[in-house]
Amino acid sequence: MSAAKDAGRAVEDPRPAAERAEHAEHVERAGRAERAAPAVDAAYAAGAARPAHRVAEAVALADHVDPLAAVRGPGDPAYDVYLTGTVFLDIVFTGLDHAPIRGTESWARGMGSSPGGIANMATALARLGLRTTLAAAFGTDIYGDYCWESLADSEGVDLTASRRVPGWHSPVTVSMAYEGERTMVTHEHPAPPTATGPPPLSRACVTAFEPGRQDGWVGQAHARGSQVFADVGWDESGRWDIAALPDLPYCHAFLPNATEAQRYTHTDSPEHAVRALADLVPIAVVTKGPQGAVAVDSLTGEYADVPGLAVDALDPTGAGDVFVAAFMTGTLAGWPLADRLAFANLTAGLSVQHFGGSLSAPGWPEIAAWWAWATQPTVAQRTGPQHAQTVRRYRFLDRLIPAEVRDCSRLRALPTIGFRGA
Repeated sequence: MSAAKDAGRAVEDPRPAAERAEHAEHVERAGRAERAAPAVDAAYAAGAARPAHRVAEAVALADHVDPLAAVRGPGDPAYDVYLTGTVFLDIVFTGLDHAPIRGTESWARGMGSSPGGIANMATALARLGLRTTLAAAFGTDIYGDYCWESLADSEGVDLTASRRVPGWHSPVTVSMAYEGERTMVTHEHPAPPTATGPPPLSRACVTAFEPGRQDGWVGQAHARGSQVFADVGWDESGRWDIAALPDLPYCHAFLPNATEAQRYTHTDSPEHAVRALADLVPIAVVTKGPQGAVAVDSLTGEYADVPGLAVDALDPTGAGDVFVAAFMTGTLAGWPLADRLAFANLTAGLSVQHFGGSLSAPGWPEIAAWWAWATQPTVAQRTGPQHAQTVRRYRFLDRLIPAEVRDCSRLRALPTIGFRGA
């Protein structure tokens, strides 16, 4: 160990005692959740390798759960969703007692690795049973190998439109989760071009709008019959001009958060904002964080405002992607608008209770486990009328959760790099 690290160990936490005590409850809550939930790295702590036949079983299970089975027909596109973007290697440190302190070494009780960036959305879609195809660049380094194998083999994401790029360093983000917050450090070289031709035929595609940027593939996908689902990034210019989103006219569903929606529409509430956006796109959704989401579907004439679930949130990484993926699933399957919002709220709520972006995205087994817990008579007795209202809201899950997944656990992407074996 270096002298710098030894010196770091000797430095005491310089924060006042009151400040140290203030975060103790957050730390303990995080510790309880980490111990109660499947730990990100515990499954392979002893170096156990994932047998190849178990990977095949997991992917086969995902293929078997088809939320769009009732609407499929001859001549349908091979893919449900197309997306493109940059894949990062995410390394998440968990169980930190406090934020890193200058000149010291911090120790984390847990660590996980997973594909991040656009892979968060791809994983969320695939785990819900949508046939997902991704166009992305992957380096030929070991990070690129890991991300490719995790997506293709463990998650069943189609990578036909993706490519390996010799000599390109895979982007890496290190995230540190503590006290309900996160701090990230990223290293990235400019990503090489990924999509070189028109996107493949798909029922839908998903993108993130940036003010002033137009992506040619979005218009191409729309022209070929794909339904475009989009959220939007923060407007660094501060103008918040809806005309600066040139691909918005192609949009089938637009899903900004409340702050973004109110700024773009110059309104004073999510409810007013969603009605203003409904004049611009067929389906408008405004997310309200823990308060849920409100939406207008002008195609069906539905309006819905569904509250979020009360959960202990540990890491919000990827929750927005999970929400969009779940809403897309319900929309493509033709569910009522209120059910789509409730399903999206549920999956996002499940994801924030675990650490890591794509690692925390729930699949049908996790949804089934939550529903089995929620419908236990003893739970209803302990939690009272508010829980009974939640159960009534989610009663539609009875007809959606396949019997095959009610008593099984889903294998995830390998939560660390390098374990090999039969």
